[in-house]
Amino acid sequence: MKKRVLITGITGMAGSHLADLLLAEAPDYEIFGTKRWRSSLTNVAHLEGKVKFIDCNLTDSTACLKLIETTRPDYVFHLAAQSFVPHSWQNPNATLSDNIMMQLHLFEAIRSVGIDPVIQIALSSEEYGKVLPHEAPVNENNPLRPLSPYAVSKVAQDMLAYQYNQSYGFKTIRTRAFNHEGPRRGEVFVTSNFAKQIAEIEAGLKPPQLKVGNLNARRDWSDVRDVARAYWLSVQHCVPGEEYVIASGQTRSIQELLDFLLSQTKSKIEVVVDPTRLRPSDVELLQGDPSKFIKATGWKPRYTFEQTMGDLLEYWREQIRSGSTAISVS
Repeated sequence: MKKRVLITGITGMAGSHLADLLLAEAPDYEIFGTKRWRSSLTNVAHLEGKVKFIDCNLTDSTACLKLIETTRPDYVFHLAAQSFVPHSWQNPNATLSDNIMMQLHLFEAIRSVGIDPVIQIALSSEEYGKVLPHEAPVNENNPLRPLSPYAVSKVAQDMLAYQYNQSYGFKTIRTRAFNHEGPRRGEVFVTSNFAKQIAEIEAGLKPPQLKVGNLNARRDWSDVRDVARAYWLSVQHCVPGEEYVIASGQTRSIQELLDFLLSQTKSKIEVVVDPTRLRPSDVELLQGDPSKFIKATGWKPRYTFEQTMGDLLEYWREQIRSGSTAISVS
């Protein structure tokens, strides 16, 4: 009997790349992916006929129960979430309630149906929040000091996964991924937003001004294709109930990111600070130590920072040329 995989949030950047990886490396597996009626299908159009898409709002417990009864997965990759940090400031209630309740409904549906899948929970480096200079790079034991409603929601998901492992023996793998970027990234995120603005300027669709927010923050960036592979390795090799940092171990400032993208265009572009892009509080430093995860899985990044950002810029150039628009916020 074929193994079954369920990817929640498959229409997002990470979900779509994970589906690509599974189709290549586990061709005998049956893959299901959840989407909502308003989801953009830009990222997954190429998966039509290869993956079984299921319309499901995970905030609806009845719909979630039907999802699990229908799919009965051996592996669950829980990627669905409101993942845009600035939006969590604008609507903290929805961010907290949706992210927590989607996972709770998923867990309760699994309990009700009586299956025992391995469950990877896609968590975030944002949970660490206020990292003191002497603490970097952070590992699994670093204190969690969330600095946004989104980060608080991910801490809650983290602890919920731990609790269900301890209380019910759930095989939950808690992966705290640091920033990951690449093709199909939603345009609201900083890397993708800069790349899209450059592509629009090159195409003459907007004035040669690139709007930015805080450029001083330092981030640990990986390629989404490396992170998708890390998620797949995690359900095969990691210990249920434990947490794992997925990161490159290197940091660059957002200014350095911007400088690289600007170096890839011949257009003369003025950089302008937009006050609306600044947050009430911002995480100034995020650098991860993936030693535990590497020891458990043998994972190592295959893509360089330059490859990742170059591919992202080319992705947006192609989107602009074809007249497509990616509106995913995952």
